[in-house]
Amino acid sequence: MTQPQQPTTQFLSLEESAAVDAALLSSHEKFLTRLTISSLQLLKHIAQDAGVAIEELTPEQVIAWFEEDGRVRREHGSEAAFLKW
Repeated sequence: MTQPQQPTTQFLSLEESAAVDAALLSSHEKFLTRLTISSLQLLKHIAQDAGVAIEELTPEQVIAWFEEDGRVRREHGSEAAFLKW
């Protein structure tokens, strides 16, 4: 798995966030919508990293990706990992 060195990764653009804010949704629904959009962006990255179409991703591939990103974070620091938390 390759880990691109990006200064920051945003999973929800300003435009997407504004669209969610403008939607006629409750606060809880807006949270879930933001979470879903962010998850979609991350799944796209995982699929690209795995070299498969997003529709072909398996739960095992997603788990393996998170394990690898965690390993990179532990061994090389949070700046070397894809997810910055």
